[in-house]
Formats: sequence, structure tokens, C-alpha cells
Amino acid sequence: MTNMKLSISAVIAISLAVGKLLLHFFTKSNYELHRDAFLYLALGEHLDFGYASVPPSIAVFANITEAIFGLSTTAVGTFPALLGAGAILLIYLMVRELDGGTWAVILACVAYLLSPAYLRTGSLFQPVSFNQFYWILTTAILLKMVKDQNPNYWLALGGVWGLAFLNKYSIVFMATAVVSGLLVSKDRKLLLTKQFIAGIAIAGLIASPNLLWQFNNNWPVLTHMAALRDNQLVNVSIGGFLTAQFMMNLPAVLIWMAGVVFFMIDKTGKQYRSLGLTFLAVIVILLLLRGKPYYTLGIYPLLMAAGGVYIEQIFATRWHWIRPALLTMVVGLSLFILPFSLPLLPMKQMAAYAEEMAPYGFEQTLIWEDGKRYPLPQDYADMIGWEEVADIVINTYRSLSPEEQATCAIYAENYGLAGAIMYHTRQMSFPEPISFSDNFRYWAPDSLMAEIFIYVNDEVEEISYYFEDVQLAGQLDNPYARENGVGVYVLSGPRNDFAGFYKNLVKRLKGR
Repeated sequence: MTNMKLSISAVIAISLAVGKLLLHFFTKSNYELHRDAFLYLALGEHLDFGYASVPPSIAVFANITEAIFGLSTTAVGTFPALLGAGAILLIYLMVRELDGGTWAVILACVAYLLSPAYLRTGSLFQPVSFNQFYWILTTAILLKMVKDQNPNYWLALGGVWGLAFLNKYSIVFMATAVVSGLLVSKDRKLLLTKQFIAGIAIAGLIASPNLLWQFNNNWPVLTHMAALRDNQLVNVSIGGFLTAQFMMNLPAVLIWMAGVVFFMIDKTGKQYRSLGLTFLAVIVILLLLRGKPYYTLGIYPLLMAAGGVYIEQIFATRWHWIRPALLTMVVGLSLFILPFSLPLLPMKQMAAYAEEMAPYGFEQTLIWEDGKRYPLPQDYADMIGWEEVADIVINTYRSLSPEEQATCAIYAENYGLAGAIMYHTRQMSFPEPISFSDNFRYWAPDSLMAEIFIYVNDEVEEISYYFEDVQLAGQLDNPYARENGVGVYVLSGPRNDFAGFYKNLVKRLKGR
């Protein structure tokens, strides 16, 4: 009977994993790539051991994506979708480690599958998709180590943490929380082992190429973190952070909260108390550091697995209807949230739906990182208008004579614009855009003798001092796009020592 249950559970988990893949592959047509995806694809064209704002891993996956799948919108989403499917299988394995059966697998895996937060990140080619997978993998290994009381799992954790560090530095928060959770529990003896030291050494060895790159490049990550703190994290409040913890996984809130009870209160889960303490440590650490709410998402699948097991156990002999009722609640709530989770609706319909749902607790989804309210969620606005701007640039460049093209340079104000132009001109004979945003500043030529300057920005006042003639070639006109109003200008007749101004500016930016 046990083998039959295991077989049924495995089939269910695999079916749900395939379903998640299909959900992402069939919801890619309403929007373009996200602005960040354009940056990471550009990084894939310039492989290195580090970058201005991220470690090197995402660039490697961008390069692999192009080589194997191509760069269509659907193709770029392949790895995030696969990671989401893999996460469901990890949740299944955690449920089985906790001795859960079929109902536990269904509740835990469906809770993850229909979670608004994981549907969003699973559709975006960003380090966060990989980061969540590394966190989930961390909790799966940690669960196994605590259950078996086997410190050899530190070696696997060290390998995971090293790879995760090459993807996103926030794995340091998770590692700190794991150590803290063990330290204040009966499992602290797992820290007093040579395997723990070896695991940390493995993590450091894997991370060392990026650390060396940071050292040789004057630690640009510190500049990036300072900008992040001043421009985005300053808008994170304690209340908003805690509210988001419930809203991100709202349909499954009772399931993951049951997981907290299982780890922290229930006698059956007493032997796993250190895992519950790890969850609390993650929350406390990110609250103290004013981290973004979604930084915690990698820890919740563990709670979903434990919650599924706990609910299955306490309603095994009575009130059986509660298990299907909870499942129905998860599915039902998810249907209302689904347009916020996946790009199902075109932008006009999505804006209308968002406005209609705002009074019912969805107001926060329209608040961007600057703290202001907009018609669309920020992620959606970041997936609109790029092709239109690129087309204006392409047509403008093609309108120039061959002689003008030979002395033409293209500048874009931010990495989204620069990356989109680079993406849409990748199969053309086209100059790579110059930008001083993010890692593009490292690729900018040290000097420039351009006679024609195609300038993509929302203002032209400052640069016009250095050119005699300024003409507007086109402008993005889409009220839903984050870059709405950005112009494409043709600047000619350099003056006032533009070449010297450019050379000094690049030298200063690269030496920062």
C-alpha cells in the first residue's frame, strides 16, 4: 500500500510540474521581455567573472539559452519555467521526507504551483528565479541533514551555496539564517563538525572567482547596494514587508502557516524545530536589513511541504472534508489573482482589471519601487514599449547615409533601453549601443569621435550643449509603458569639446 501511495504521489507531482511548464510556455504572447532580461542577455554577450549589479551565473545561462533554445520571448523563459517545475519535485521530496502521503503532496505542490509570487518569478528571466530554486534546494538538503543527523550534507550545502553566490548575493542571508536556526536549537551539534568547515570552504572556493573580480574592479557591488538602498529599499516599511509575506502566497496562506505550526508547536514536528527557527531568522534578518519582501520567497516551499503534511495528519481520522475544502480555496482564490500572477491579459484589459480589483486588497500590486501608484504592476510596465523604441532607433540609423552611419554612435540612458536595442538589432550590422547604466559602462569605448549621435533619453537639455543640431526622430507613446515619453534624438555637429567631455566622463565612471 505504501508503494502504491508513493507511486500515485509521484505521478501527481510530475503532472503538476509539467502543468507549471505549460502554464509558462502558453502565457508569453501578450508582453515583451522584461527590462532586466535585456540586461542579462547583454551580459551573455560579454561573459566575465562578475558584473556591476549581479554575479556571473545569469550571463552563463543567457549564453546557454541562446545557444540551445534561441532568444524568442518563449525561449528566454525556458530556464525559469524548468526551475519552477523542478521546485515542485523538490517539494514532493520534502513531503515524502516528512512522511506525507498523497493529500500532503497535492496540497503542498498545488500551493506552490498557484502561488502568485512563484508564477511571477517563474515567468521572468532573472537571477531571482534561480535564487529561489537554490533556497528551496537548501531547505531540502537541510531537512534531510536534520532528519538523519548526518553532517555530511554540509558538503552538498556548501556546493549549493557557492553556486547560489555566483547567482545572487542574497544567499548569504539564507546561509546566515540556517546557521542561526541550528545554533539556537538542539541541532547545534551539526555545526561543531569538520564537515561544516569543509562545506563553508567549498562554498568559498566556488565563489572565489567572483570575489576576486570584485576586488580587482573596486567592489562595484557596494556601489550597486548603496544605490539600491537609497532608491528602493528606503521605501520598504516593516508593515509593508510583513503584509507582503501574506499577500505573496495569499491562496496558500493557511497551508504555509500550518507549516509554521508544525515546525514550532506540534509535537510531531519537534525534531525539525531548527527549520522553523531558520524561517524566523530569515524574516528577522531581512527586516533588520530592510530587504525587499520577495527576498524571503525561497523559504516558503519548505513551509508548504510541512503544512501539507500537518493538515493531512490532523484531518486523517476526522473532518476529512477540510482537505478538499482547502484545496478548493487555493484554486478558487488563485483564479482571481491569476492575471496579477501571469501575463494573461493584454495591457488595456489588465489595467482595467487591476483598477477593479484594487479596492479588494490589490492596491499594493500597483505600487512601484518609487512608492507611487500606477495603472499596471511594475513588472508588466517593464515589459512594454521596447520593440517600438528599438524600431525608431533602427529606422533612424537606416535613414542616415553610409558616410553618416560610419561616424554614428548610439547612446541609451538606461540598461533596459540599451539592452532592448542590442536585442532587436542582434542579427543586423549595427553598432552596439553605449550606455553608462549598470555593466554597459564597462563596455563603453574609452574615447569617441562620433559626428552623428543617436541619443535615446527622456530629456535632451544637457547633451544639447555639445551638439549644434538636435532633432527628434521619434518618441514612445504608450501610457502603460514605464519608458513612456522617451525620445530618440539625432544629434549632429559636435562642439564644446564633446570628445573630451565623453573621455573624462567614461574615465570617471569606470574608475568609480
